[in-house]
Parts: sequence; structure tokens; C-alpha cells
Amino acid sequence: MENQLAKSTEERTFQYQDSLPSLPVPSLEESLKKYLEAVKPFANKEEYKKTKEIVQKFQDGIGRKLHQKLLERAKGKRNWLEEWWLNCAYLDVRLPSQLNVNFAGPAPYIEHYWPPKEGTQLERGSINLWHNLNYWQLLRKEKVPVDKSENSPLDMNQFRMLFSTCRIPGITRDSVISYFRTESEGHSPTHIAVLCRGRVFVFDIIHEGCLITPPEIYRQLTYIHRKCHSEPDGPGIAALTSEERTQWAKAREYLISLDPENLTMLEKIQSSLLVYSIEDSSPHVTPEDYSQVTTMTLTGDPTVRWGDKSYNLISFSNGVFGCSCDHAPFDGMVMVNISHYINEKVFENEGRWKGSEKVRDISLPEELVFTVDDKILNDINQAKAQFLKQASDLQIVVYPFTSFGKNLTKKKLLHPDTFIQLALQLAYYRLYGRPGSCYETATTRCFYHGRTETMRSCTIEALRWCQSMQDPSTGLLERQQKMLQAFAKHNKMMKDFSAGKGFDRHLLGLLLIAKEEGLPVPELFTDPLFSKSGGGGNFVLSTSLIGYFKVQGVAVPMVHNGYGFFYHIRDDRFVVACSAWKSCPETDAEKLVLLVFQAFHDMMRLMNTAHL
Repeated sequence: MENQLAKSTEERTFQYQDSLPSLPVPSLEESLKKYLEAVKPFANKEEYKKTKEIVQKFQDGIGRKLHQKLLERAKGKRNWLEEWWLNCAYLDVRLPSQLNVNFAGPAPYIEHYWPPKEGTQLERGSINLWHNLNYWQLLRKEKVPVDKSENSPLDMNQFRMLFSTCRIPGITRDSVISYFRTESEGHSPTHIAVLCRGRVFVFDIIHEGCLITPPEIYRQLTYIHRKCHSEPDGPGIAALTSEERTQWAKAREYLISLDPENLTMLEKIQSSLLVYSIEDSSPHVTPEDYSQVTTMTLTGDPTVRWGDKSYNLISFSNGVFGCSCDHAPFDGMVMVNISHYINEKVFENEGRWKGSEKVRDISLPEELVFTVDDKILNDINQAKAQFLKQASDLQIVVYPFTSFGKNLTKKKLLHPDTFIQLALQLAYYRLYGRPGSCYETATTRCFYHGRTETMRSCTIEALRWCQSMQDPSTGLLERQQKMLQAFAKHNKMMKDFSAGKGFDRHLLGLLLIAKEEGLPVPELFTDPLFSKSGGGGNFVLSTSLIGYFKVQGVAVPMVHNGYGFFYHIRDDRFVVACSAWKSCPETDAEKLVLLVFQAFHDMMRLMNTAHL
């Protein structure tokens, strides 16, 4: 990272934004052909025949008209999908977003210089914050290296939303506001918000033109911590952000009507660089089991998280850290990037601050004391109860598979991401005796403001291989051939879909055009096979590769009877996080993960023995 940063002096973070290609609209025929292929594993002959007719009718009729309208729309925009996706995937959703939309995860420092240890929370916190502030400065100076794919620059726009960004609840639709500016663009907010025991504090991180140091941050955190631990708890206004969106929007309007000062304070939280959450709990964590700490990052105390903030940096009492992020403004890779940077810095400096211990005369943190009444206090209690009830229903397991990792799969010429996806397909098939509709995130960041595309991992090739693995009459060689065919299909799809040749976002665009034109919903979208194969957000497996660094994260399943499955890949191991709802009798995250680990072994055995 350091070398990259040194090299990046001539390359600015956002310099390629204007030259990135526009997001293309795929051809209608291609998209429908891919869609038909994707529904095949979930249909019998009759169902498939019926869907094929529906698709043909759509292609010859209304689909063609909608596609023309979409092409017209795309002419005037560099990214025809951007606004639609933000609204329908995030801002229009009325579910409580802190638990249902946010992604969260633990920091990996526990594997080197910062294992869990009571009494280290504030000292480590001040160093961690300082590294975060350095990253903020690099971003403001546009010195964060541009992400590349095979030497082509990727879109970096999402990095603008990491700091000083917040979602604002609306009655029918939320909005996202970002106060961040690069140095060349002008002023950017320079304060952070600290939440502790239901109270809110802010302090500036620039003093006399430069960043405050870890000893200075330590003094500010100690002041807040002492005050909160020797005085009564605050009202916990932050818990309102964990409420259903329309409820929160109404509560927020009411809060502002009580006292105009309340709006000023809300804006201070919204514009703050990040929210620093001081937790009283000490979750269990070891390199072999990240389950409890990962659960706590997503389900911890709602009075010390501002659910709408793009970045809540969470500090636990035992010196362990994590984060919780609103998903609307950016995807996981932004958080992976800064988390990796900080992990490297903590490691390089052996978890210590090696600079001056001098503390300048800096003004103490300011407490934001909201004007509240019984109605607001009642709303807060209701929000807390609602959040804790749903949070207690969530099962999350996070385990490493340590028998092998990227090195061995690469040696066998198998793509490690595809390896994990196919193992998941086999595990699900073994658990349920049927294929599992699966969403894997593909990135479209090679295009202007590109975000994601759906990669449907449950291919007919994957299903045929799973069936062969469960059929005792199938020989090793045939199993191996079928597995390699499934690999080839997956790899090709991933390449195509990242190049703007996916079909799910295209179909979404056609549906939204129909809705905007006031037309009836085309039969393609009401066909039972559409949702059975995962369409319309009905994937039973919602998955994502988090990357090749030691950063882990998690989000909740897409559907009640499904799983969230998120993993990162290292040279010597795969680390897997799986989420499920306890109230669904047929799902069990632990069981699925152990079956995935079993599948890893079986697949490797197949590669080792089949050539004999």
C-alpha cells in the first residue's frame, strides 16, 4: 500500500472519472437468452416450455418497445441505471435499514498486535482513529491509488461517499447527502461524532491547520468516556435510525419541530467525518471464530450507532474494532480498501503510536443535547425494542477454512472465487436436495459510476455437477469433467457480466420503464419461474467475495428462508461468514458452512484423484 501511495503522486484518485465509458445497454436478445439459461435449473420441462413462450412473446412485443425507450433514456445519461438502482435497491425500501440493509464486519487487528484486552479501548481507539483521519487526508488530496483492472482504471466515485455522508429518512423515499469535498473543491467538514451511552459528542480533528495526534485524540475520548460512565445515560436519539424508514422520517420531523436547534445538531451528525461508536460490550473473538464479534457489529447497541451514516467505526470495551455502514452510498469494496490500509498501518507500527506525546491546548468535545419530550422518548424505546427483537433472531457464523486457500486452488488452475461458489452450490444441494438460486456480486466499475451486476451462480452446469456428486453410479472422471465445465461456465459469465453483459439490471430497467409509463407489469415478471429462480430479489443465497485482504463482512439474507454468504480469500485459507434467520425452521447457517467446508475437501480430492 505504501509503495502504491508513493507511486500515486502523479495519479489523482478521481482523475479518470471523466474519461470512463458510459454504462452500456445490452442487446435484448442476448439478455433474454441468458435469462432463459438461468431459469433452467429451477424448471421442469413443462414450466420451461411455458417460460420460453412468455420470453418469446416479450421479445417480439412489449419488450422491444420498452428496450427502445431504455435506449432513448441511456442516450442522455452516462449511467442509465445509477439513479434507478439507488432508489429501488436502497432509498425506496421502507424496512429498518440498520439491520436489513447495512453491511458490517470486524477488523482483523486481533490477528496481530491488538488481541482482545480490557483496558485498551481508548488508547487503541485513538491510534485507529488517527489512521482513519490520515486516509481521509489522502482522499482529500486525491492520493488514494486508483483501483485498476488489468491496467484499466475503475470508477472511484463511491470513495467520495466514505466520509461526511449520511442517509436522510423520507416519508416515501430517503435521500443521501454528502458533505465531502476534495481539497481542490473546497471546504470539507473536519469534525467527528462520538456516541457513548446514549449521548452524542463532536470534536474537531484539525487544530492549527494540522491533524490532531493520537495522544490528543486519546484526551478527547477519555473526557467523553469518563463523563458518560460517571453520569446518567443520555436519551439515545441514535436508536431512532434503526426504526422503519417512514416511522423514523416522521419522528425526525417531530424532533425538529420541538426545537430548531435539534436540526442544527442532526446536521452536525450528518456532516461529521464518521461516527465513532463506543460500546460497553466485549465480544468473544479469535482468528478461528469471528462469529460473535461479527454479529455484534451488525446487532450491537442501537443507541451508539447512527444507522444512516456511511461509516460507523465501532470500538468495543476489549479493544476490538469493527464497522457498520449504510449500503446506499457505496459497496463493500470501499470499506475493504480503507480497512486494509489501516490494518497495514497498525501492523507496521506494531499497534503503537511512535510520535510525540505532547498534547496541545485543544477545546474539549461539545455535547449535542437534544430537546426531547415524552413522545420522542417513547419513540426511542419503541425503536430499541423493535431493533433488539429482530437482532436476536439473526444467526451469524464466521469460521476460517484452514486446510488450504488460494495457493493450492491456483496451483490446480482453479479460480478461488469460483471454487467457493461451486462448493456453496454443492453444500446447498446436499442440504436440501434441490438447487439454490444464488446472487453473486459482479462489479461494473469499469464504467462511469458503475456499481454491481447480478451473477447467477446456480448454472445448469453447476446443477449437473452437483447431481453427479450425489449419484453413486457416476465415476470420478465424469464428476471431474462436469466440475470443470461448471468452472468454465462460471468464469466466462463473471467476465461477461463485469463487462456490462449481464441481464438482471437490464430486465430491471425494462420493468421500471413499464412502471414509469403506467403500463401493466409484463408477464415475464409475474411468471412463477421469475421469482423461483431468484428474480425480483428472491435469491435464497445472497453472496459476495469480499476480496483478497484480511477483511471480513456480513449482511442479512435477501429472503427469510435464505442465507447471506460472504467470504474472503487468503493464500492459506478461506474465511466464510454466513447469516440466517433463527425463526426460519429450515435454515441453519452453521450446518451450511460445515457442508461448504466438506465440499472444499471433496472438490480438491476430485482434482487429486481423478487423473489416476
